[in-house]
Amino acid sequence: MIGCGGRGMSVLKFIQEHGGYEIAGAADYFADRVQLAAEAFHLSPAQIFTGLQCGEKMIARGGLDAVFIISPPYFHPTQARAAVEAGLSVYLAKPAAVDVPGCHSISESAAIARRKGRVFLVDFQTRAQEFYIEAVRRVHAGAIGDICLGEAYYHADRLNAKALASDSPQQARLRNWVFDQALSGDIIVEQNIHTLDVMSWTMRETPPVRCSGTGGRRVRIDVGDAWDHYALVYEYANNVGVTFNSRQFDAHGMPGGIINHMFGPKGAFFGKYGGDVLIRGGKDTFYRGGATTGIYNEGIHNNLQTFHTSIMNRDASNPTVAPSVTSNLVAIMGRMAAHEKRTVTWNEVIKSKKRLQPDFSGLDA
Repeated sequence: MIGCGGRGMSVLKFIQEHGGYEIAGAADYFADRVQLAAEAFHLSPAQIFTGLQCGEKMIARGGLDAVFIISPPYFHPTQARAAVEAGLSVYLAKPAAVDVPGCHSISESAAIARRKGRVFLVDFQTRAQEFYIEAVRRVHAGAIGDICLGEAYYHADRLNAKALASDSPQQARLRNWVFDQALSGDIIVEQNIHTLDVMSWTMRETPPVRCSGTGGRRVRIDVGDAWDHYALVYEYANNVGVTFNSRQFDAHGMPGGIINHMFGPKGAFFGKYGGDVLIRGGKDTFYRGGATTGIYNEGIHNNLQTFHTSIMNRDASNPTVAPSVTSNLVAIMGRMAAHEKRTVTWNEVIKSKKRLQPDFSGLDA
């Protein structure tokens, strides 16, 4: 495991319960986090690694078959590359990367893994949930007709800061990585990607032609530099527009959620992460679907099983990578449009050379 924060520890628990894995090491920049993993999962001092290069150190030690990368997204491309070059399978948390060069690097690493017969899986819960899978299958089969309009939004209250009083400013920045643009990719890439991924999925991963919109940092201004809201329009071919907006601050009781609506001449798709997924329409269109209340844990469980089965069956087709990278680029496209205050085209996005680079001065390698 690379990354022993809240989600990393949750995944480790599921790994242990699965029974098909042996936990052979844990890596995190912070000694207190990796020590918690060592105590919980009975790891020796030789099996734990700290510092900015913690993942690379653990991989270089050898003796591993696979790595789970649940670290801040900025580190994903370099950690994934080190893993596949060492001949390991990779389980990667979303988002794959924080910038376009990082996305291209992930695609290249996945290609290396495939050539070596290794598994590379990107962890999205919605794409492993039965009602989402069936509803999107029906949309692709024409249940609602050609999509003509859509909306996607991600409204959430603010997250809690996690820095300790004893942390230096640079350590605090790393521990609060989710609020840092360069480490997280900003909220649109790190969190809002859930709803943008479903948007992209229903649109068959066909990229948007262009995107425009706005956003800012006006409410949650006490930590980091990530924006706290976005409002965008993604335009697809044939004049199909999908509106998107998000917030990450308290809304005084207003309802929120991670929601997608896609409309066609024969019906409408409705999906809510943690809520109902269904298709409305006539008798030949309607799909009751069901509630996805357990999607967070179910997603981990289902993806862990898929990863394990793929490794056991030597199936290196790795179908989650390409759509995950596309969704990642869609999210970056929205960030570019809002931050640069202009309409951005898909061709501009995929050619972007801009890299996000955190300041790591004063931190241990």
